[in-house]
Amino acid sequence: MFARTAITVRAAAAVLLLALTGCGNAPDAVAAPGGPEGRLTLGFSQVGSESGWREANTKSIQDAAAAAGVELLFSNAQGSRDRQIEAIRSFIEQRVDVIAFSPVTETGWDPVLVEAREAGIPVILTDRAIQTSDSSLYRSFLGSDFIEEGTKAGTWLSDLYIAAKEPVSVVEIRGTENSAPAIERKLGFGAAIAQNPNLKIVASATGDFTRVGGKAVMEDFLDSTPDIDVLYAHNDDMGLGAIEAIEEAGKVPGKDIVIITVDAVRDGMQALIDGKINYIVECNPLLGPQLMELAKKILAGERVLQRVVTEETVFERSGALAALPDRQY
Repeated sequence: MFARTAITVRAAAAVLLLALTGCGNAPDAVAAPGGPEGRLTLGFSQVGSESGWREANTKSIQDAAAAAGVELLFSNAQGSRDRQIEAIRSFIEQRVDVIAFSPVTETGWDPVLVEAREAGIPVILTDRAIQTSDSSLYRSFLGSDFIEEGTKAGTWLSDLYIAAKEPVSVVEIRGTENSAPAIERKLGFGAAIAQNPNLKIVASATGDFTRVGGKAVMEDFLDSTPDIDVLYAHNDDMGLGAIEAIEEAGKVPGKDIVIITVDAVRDGMQALIDGKINYIVECNPLLGPQLMELAKKILAGERVLQRVVTEETVFERSGALAALPDRQY
């Protein structure tokens, strides 16, 4: 851990943040209040607040930091890679102990991660992976296996239509372009449905992981693509937006169009119970406790796995009914 004088460093950090924010060139980064000097300081850059899943993920990290006695500098990149890079550079300048971030996109991180390494600050990736020729630029990646999530969705669909005699038309609403979950959920799904020759993706477009985006894409699909049998949405929010479009078009979601989504947030689970979604692959956002544990181990010089996969399941209606009362997100 870096040695520092409490008043000087905290004051300098505050001045830096105020100056950058006032110029409109840096993302919001706010320190958690109080706490004794000498505790771990974690700089965390969140990709945004585009969905219920993301909001639950942010809350988990903030709550876990408070419970673990970790001083958290939190920044919301609002879906901008440039803002996220600025946040990471701000954390480096403030000489935090550990940097963690959920990457907006897969590429473009090597230069700023080299800066972090040169400053002696370890980096943890959360939720999303990056593409890099030097995996030593980060110490660990904590998050879901997005290819496996896509595989689960595709396998369920392939089994559902195993006896199909005619082609089955599938439309896909992808997540944010060039993001790891969008790329990998598509790959896993595509490989799984390839086992059933009757299944064919006839249209695919990005809804940017938002409910509004999902509705807009589904409206386009309904206008341009006749006889849609299945919708595969890369998250619940886009699926819920698509349901609005389907209902406005006079169709019955879950019956006229089979719907598969990923995440298992409360709204999505309720739609599954209501019969509007047929199958949900879970993506667990509650990464906060594991992140704090990883940060503390790294700072203590302990060895950690470079890849830590979160435990997740799948849901049909009966499972959603049992799980929803205790759902934390």
